Amino acid sequence: MTGEGDLLHVVTSDEITPARRALGKTLIWGSFGVMVAAFLILGLAETGRIAMEVQNWRPALYAYLFWATCLCIAQVVLYGEKGKRTLFILPATLFVVAMVIFPLIFALGIAFSDWNLSSPDGRKFNGLDNIRQMWGDPFYWNALKNMVYYTLAILVEYAIAFGLALILASQIKARKFFRVAFLMPLMLSPVAVSWMVGKSMMEIRFGPLARLARWLGWDRPSFFGDPEMARAMIMMMDAWTYIPFMMIMLLAGLQAIPKDVQEAARVDGASGWRGFWEVTFPLMLPVSITAILIRIIFKLKLADIIINVTSGGPGGATDSVTSFIFREYRDRSNVGYGTLLAIVYLVLIVVAITVFMKLVDRWMNPKY
Repeated sequence: MTGEGDLLHVVTSDEITPARRALGKTLIWGSFGVMVAAFLILGLAETGRIAMEVQNWRPALYAYLFWATCLCIAQVVLYGEKGKRTLFILPATLFVVAMVIFPLIFALGIAFSDWNLSSPDGRKFNGLDNIRQMWGDPFYWNALKNMVYYTLAILVEYAIAFGLALILASQIKARKFFRVAFLMPLMLSPVAVSWMVGKSMMEIRFGPLARLARWLGWDRPSFFGDPEMARAMIMMMDAWTYIPFMMIMLLAGLQAIPKDVQEAARVDGASGWRGFWEVTFPLMLPVSITAILIRIIFKLKLADIIINVTSGGPGGATDSVTSFIFREYRDRSNVGYGTLLAIVYLVLIVVAITVFMKLVDRWMNPKY
């Protein structure tokens, strides 16, 4: 028999009458109809299909809040005590929908429109014109190509971070000091790094690195005049900022490896380089994949250093997609075209990360 204490965890089913069930369905579908009607009227007014002046989309927000409230009330009306349990997660779900889905739909509307903030005509629907402009935009494709270079540089950053983590995991003198010292670049913002290194130390007239280059025989040092060198300098500054992040993750993974596993490997003759490849590196794969994936996400947002140091120059050679989109908004006030570029970039990121995770899963879990 069930004890009295267990009754606290039993949800009794309320008796739902037909009238109560009809009231709940009316609340849901009635409020949903009001919301759809509000969105439809505002959309038709926005596109000029009906003669109605629309100041903003605030009525649509009110209609959504009305539907969300009725939906929550209807859960209790339709399901009684079980419906109250739904209220623990339903408001949060509706909030996420409001903060993610609706802005994305609004962004899609902007992406297929001609909206330049410097134009007095306002926003106008232009169909696929922005896609055609993107397809023929060499600067955008150049920015995408640069992102491939920037992302591939993560492999070098990973190798450096792994080497530093191995050094800090060993029994060296002043190990704690070096751990703090190596983490200092991560404590600085990319904006500070761009001004401290790119704008000050690499300044072609009075910067200490420029003076050192002249002392070594480089007559006219220009770190950002040549496209290839400028891109390399951007990579170096970004790497200097974020290598400590990968290093600290890999160091934590190295310290989590059981000592008895390493000792058993040394007893079996797997010491030095062989022990690293056959024992340490395979055990570190999950941490390594996580560190690389997070670093890729950070790299795909690269913009701060580029905007402050080169503004994408020379001739767009250092542009990332994010910095290019930023300049479309700031310099050209081209909201419609910039939004389309951002959405396309988002789709490319989702596809690339999904493919990357699939390949990693196949590599780490092969099916025979």
